[in-house]
Amino acid sequence: MRRLALLAFLGLALAQPVRLVDATGKEVVVQSTAPIVSLDGITTEILFALGVGDGVVGRDDSSYYPPEVLRRPSVGYQFRLSAESILSLRPTLVIGREDVRPPQVVDQLRAAGVAVVLVPAEPTVEGAKRKIRTVAQAVGRVEAGEALVRALERDLLALKARQAVQKGPKLRALFLYLRGPGTTFVCGEGSTPVGVMELAGLVNAAQGIKECRPMTAESVVAARPDLIVVFKKGLESVGGLEGLLKLPGVAQTPAGEKRRVVAMDDLYLGSFGPRAGRAALDLFIAAYEREGFVEVGP
Repeated sequence: MRRLALLAFLGLALAQPVRLVDATGKEVVVQSTAPIVSLDGITTEILFALGVGDGVVGRDDSSYYPPEVLRRPSVGYQFRLSAESILSLRPTLVIGREDVRPPQVVDQLRAAGVAVVLVPAEPTVEGAKRKIRTVAQAVGRVEAGEALVRALERDLLALKARQAVQKGPKLRALFLYLRGPGTTFVCGEGSTPVGVMELAGLVNAAQGIKECRPMTAESVVAARPDLIVVFKKGLESVGGLEGLLKLPGVAQTPAGEKRRVVAMDDLYLGSFGPRAGRAALDLFIAAYEREGFVEVGP
């Protein structure tokens, strides 16, 4: 029955070609909206939320939500791709971020006759809406896309209502990107987790830092964060909370002294997509309504 449903979906997908302009200004004609290979986690999430997950035959390594996508083969990481691995799945549509790398892979896919749609990577609410709408247009689910946008807006209204009754000064928060004790970065303006932090009503403590730069004891102490925010996988890579507090400068900050750390799922915090409003709301609650160490899931 599943196979019959998929075949019916594929037949419907072939009925009406879609013409659109993607995030790079490229006009793309989508002749068939399946099979699909998705090249980043948020695009994959959007595809499933739009109801076309059955048409996804491949994913990149950052795509692990919803959990059923893990049953699809991986084509590698979105910034280290090869055309051969993608083409081996015989997709008619490939969707990924506008900064997918290496860029020549996109050229190779298009030369092979595959429709490639690149979506906005902007880490803002408006960027999230454009991302949803671009993906929805590409797969012929415009109305479903608008429903996702409205759901995002409702989540943001819930966040604003909670923020409106919050008393006291805003907290200074520092996002640390961790991949083992030897790979640690402080991230600032332009990084997606910081965008979610600011949406949640936190003040970015890494003022003057663009994107991410190597973490030093001096930079951490000078930031004077009331709260430290990390990815869950990053926290695990340094040995949990106790390992984090041993990193240079962390224990000497107000956050370190009070063990005020929030660890969030990487994809939930690290990407602006349909769940951005909920992620910001969960972060707000963890920061302003709880104490000590808090783990936040999707």
